Amino acid sequence: QVQLVESGGGLVQPGGSLRLSCATSRSIFSTYAMGWFRQAPGKERDWVATSFRGGETNYADSVKGRFTISRDNAKNTVYLQMNSLKPEDTAVYYCNAMTVSGKPLFRSWGQGTQVTVSS
Repeated sequence: QVQLVESGGGLVQPGGSLRLSCATSRSIFSTYAMGWFRQAPGKERDWVATSFRGGETNYADSVKGRFTISRDNAKNTVYLQMNSLKPEDTAVYYCNAMTVSGKPLFRSWGQGTQVTVSS
């Protein structure tokens, strides 16, 4: 069973910030790039950001300049710092390992963490 445990979501006002965490196993974390995805109600799951093992990062245009993905190698954890949040960022956020083609590696997802941006 793939271990992907997301946390850190919550209710925040527009313009606010949250930091999400995703803990996984050492074998997954040390082998693969890690990515964040999100799924809004009634919509498909979309890619948000990727953190590569060498330190490079990549972001969806919708979050570029507002979100920052980072890795803690000692904790086998990937983070998503979300600033200047907008109502359209409301979604369940998931993490996954990434294939070389930029797709989620595992079919099985964690429970996700709910982010709600509302006044």
